[in-house]
Order: sequence, then C-alpha cells, then structure tokens
Amino acid sequence: MNRACWVLAVTLAATASAPVAAQDTVRFTPTVGYPTFAVREPVLRIKPNTVLISKTNFGGYYTAEGGDFPGEVGPIYVEGATTNDMLLVEVIAVTPNYQTAASRVRAGFGSLSGDQGVRMLNDPIPTRRYVWQLDHDKMTGKTELPNSRLRTVEIDLQPMLGRVAVAPRGDEAFGGLWPGDFGGNMDAPEVRAGTTVYLPVFHDGAYFYFGDGHARQGHGELAGTGLETSMDVVFRIDVVKGKAIRWPRLEDDRYIMVAGSARPLVDAFRIAHVELIEWLEQDYGFDRWDAYALMGQVAESTIANVVDPFYTIVAKFPKKYLPRE
Repeated sequence: MNRACWVLAVTLAATASAPVAAQDTVRFTPTVGYPTFAVREPVLRIKPNTVLISKTNFGGYYTAEGGDFPGEVGPIYVEGATTNDMLLVEVIAVTPNYQTAASRVRAGFGSLSGDQGVRMLNDPIPTRRYVWQLDHDKMTGKTELPNSRLRTVEIDLQPMLGRVAVAPRGDEAFGGLWPGDFGGNMDAPEVRAGTTVYLPVFHDGAYFYFGDGHARQGHGELAGTGLETSMDVVFRIDVVKGKAIRWPRLEDDRYIMVAGSARPLVDAFRIAHVELIEWLEQDYGFDRWDAYALMGQVAESTIANVVDPFYTIVAKFPKKYLPRE
C-alpha cells in the first residue's frame, strides 16, 4: 500500500471510530510558515472534533542542497475553545513525504558543544551536515559516515513531530526553538502516531501550531537536530470543556505523561513530575502522598531535549497501575 492510500485508510478508520454527528474532515495545504508561536490571524478555522489532513511546511533545509528551515503551520483557530478548556490533539498519522532528511552538528549548538555565549579554550565542534536517504517502503534512513570505518549506516525510522503548540499566554511570542507550558519545540519522540496530546488554552480559539517533522530522533536530541524532513499528518482535534491544565499532557496505550520545560534540567524534571502527581490526584482518586510514594517506584521519564533554550522532560506513569473503572 503506498503512502497516500495508507494515510487515507487511517483517516477513514479514525473517522469511523469517532462520533459521526459532530465530526468534520478537513484537508488543508499550508502556504505560509511562521517563525514564532503567537496570536495572529488564523490560517484555518475548524470546529471541535475535526479530523485534519495536512502536512508540515517544506523547506530547503531538508534537501541535499541545503537551505532555510521552514516556519510552523498555524495558527489554527478551534471554535469553542476557551481558557477554561484544554485542546485535545490525537496524532493519527505522521508520515515522511520527502526522499531526504538532514541533520548536522556545529559549534554552539547541541548538548555536547561549548556554550555559544562563553569563550572556551577547547576547539569548537566543526560544522558537518548529513543528508539521509529515506526509504518510505522499508521505513529506513541511510547516510554516509565518510570519516568512519563504518562508512555508511542505515537506521529504522520512527516519525514524530518536534513542535505542537498553542499561542502562549498574553502578548507573548516565542521563537520556534522554544518549548514551554504552551507546548512548542518540546522535541519529544512521544509525539507520534498513537499519542494524544492535551494542551492548555491561553486564548479563546487556542491558536494551534504544528511542525518540525523528524523521521527519527534520539532522546535528548543530543547534537541539536533530528532527521529533519517534511511530513504528511493526520490529527483529530477536539476541545475538552471545563478542563483547564497548566502544562502539556500526553497519553498513549501504555502511559499517561506530562512534559515539563525549564532550565536547569532538574526544574523541568520537577515540573513534569509534580504535574503528573496532581493529575493522578485530580482525575484518578489518588491521595497526593500515596501518588508520590507510588511514583517513586513505578514512574519513568525520558529526556526529550537538552539543546533548546528550555530543556524538556517527559514524566510517565504506567496505565496498568491506574484504578480500573
């Protein structure tokens, strides 16, 4: 089955499984990309419980020749979303749609590089760019390692989105590299097909953004980039009324999760785990200190990124320890 047929099949299945009376399917091709997350004129308006079939913005960065990084898709205005609600974004499909991806290492960026604002005596990391050939049928990526004995390497693809966001609170505007309580550039590999993302709403309409497709990315985004490429996406976007949250939440078939972003890294860790404990307390009937004690034994966490202006931690609680209905 080719990519277009597969995406259509997934979309039809999602549409069939959701309430028919309140659901629209919208196909949207973006024509503009914005470099910041902020309130601005929407590129699209949709109703709650809409299946959105779209794609991330394409940029020269992804090509063999190189070029600029594209901006984000959005904002998308979701009718009926208020600051007393949360936005629900069910990620149905994230599928590479271009034959190459790009990654690079360079001085002043990446978790193992010297600080770009402070002089160092050690030599800076040289700039190197890697072009990955993507095989959409095998779901693999291959690149050259010209100075290594291995020469070439092929890895399996695990498509994800680095950026899902709402407009930040007030008149704030954050550049595309920033994560925060609004979501943004969290670079969490957990934002993939099969995951539902819940975002706070700071403005009526939410002003939803997405972008930054990675065909593969290790936890921490160690060197500063994933396999950056263009993606076809399918979302189901809805509004959970009367349920305000403070930080992004995620859920898949195994975990409930919270993404916290801050510096230093320990503060991101604390935010994510405190918010997860409060989620257990508010929605699942746990005593706060019981939840804290249990989390001490069964909680898991991943480092999403340690390269952005704020770092991101994803705290996870296994769903098998939640109370049964």
